[in-house]
Amino acid sequence: MEILHIKSEKRSYSIYIEENIRYQISKYVSKDYSKILVITDAHVQKHYLQDILDALHGYAVSYVSLHPGEGSKSFEVYQQLLTTALNEKLDRHSLILTLGGGVVGDIGGFVAATYMRGIDYIQMPTTILAHDSSIGGKVGINHEQGKNLIGSFYPPTAVIYDIATLQTLESKDVRSGYAELLKEAYLSSPVWTKELLNLNLRDLNSSAVQAHIAKGIKVKAAIVEADEFETGKRAFLNFGHTLGHAIEHAADFRNYTHGEAVAIGMLFALFVSETVFKTTLGYKQLYKWMEENRFPLNLPHFETERYLTAIQKDKKTTRSVITLVLLQDIGKPVLKDFSAEELRVYLNRFYQRL
Repeated sequence: MEILHIKSEKRSYSIYIEENIRYQISKYVSKDYSKILVITDAHVQKHYLQDILDALHGYAVSYVSLHPGEGSKSFEVYQQLLTTALNEKLDRHSLILTLGGGVVGDIGGFVAATYMRGIDYIQMPTTILAHDSSIGGKVGINHEQGKNLIGSFYPPTAVIYDIATLQTLESKDVRSGYAELLKEAYLSSPVWTKELLNLNLRDLNSSAVQAHIAKGIKVKAAIVEADEFETGKRAFLNFGHTLGHAIEHAADFRNYTHGEAVAIGMLFALFVSETVFKTTLGYKQLYKWMEENRFPLNLPHFETERYLTAIQKDKKTTRSVITLVLLQDIGKPVLKDFSAEELRVYLNRFYQRL
């Protein structure tokens, strides 16, 4: 087992990474909770929910299952979950357990953060991508005008990561998760970046995935511990996300997974970085890696103004100044401000090159 520790002003917590740890989950439920509400989705439910219910047989447990996908991160579903918690008579000594990917973790964590002004919750990620969203305490939902615009900082009491649950991922979800791992590599290490860019995702095994996830979590943990509430360097974790979120929003959260959109966003960030800093950072290598691993590399129905509008509504935009995370070098991220007109030029040039 790999155990990592995250320091937080609100609540420090541990991450437990091991194959088949779900069968021993009761060991990591640290209190005698009055009730436990498991929040999952229909896909994860059919594979892993019964294992969790069996492992928690000594507790009063209920569950709710969401429709898979980004559409569940909405006001309507958020309200439904609060109503479920009330109907199940959860109190301030109850626990929410989120079993699923980033969507389940984000909205389930937000319910925990706001229900009766905050109750405990445990994250049980079941995707590679969720190694990122389950760490750092960001929870929330989407708004029709943009992604993750409504939310809070609310750390879990623990993160329990069963690597065995990754075996049922579709190839698009493996791609999605490895885009986020590559993001962390770009932010931290030329050596690790090179290693991942030489990786064929069809050749992965569980030990390699576990090692990569642990490495990615360590990178994120170091950044989050230094800037928990995103007043400075935590913004570096948005590398690739400014355009990535705009792509997701423009596609109405269809056609691209989060990681696939972020991968195109990183390609854009490298393009801008190479132009601004007059250097070579491996745009062609990233493009080749995405191509070989079957990432989508097209932007159908591209409209500069539509993307620009979505970017301007992003929570990282302030006073009409658009801030991008760029790289001066691999492992050396910086924040750089652009006007809408400057970004319009870069978007058009990027689309022509893509």
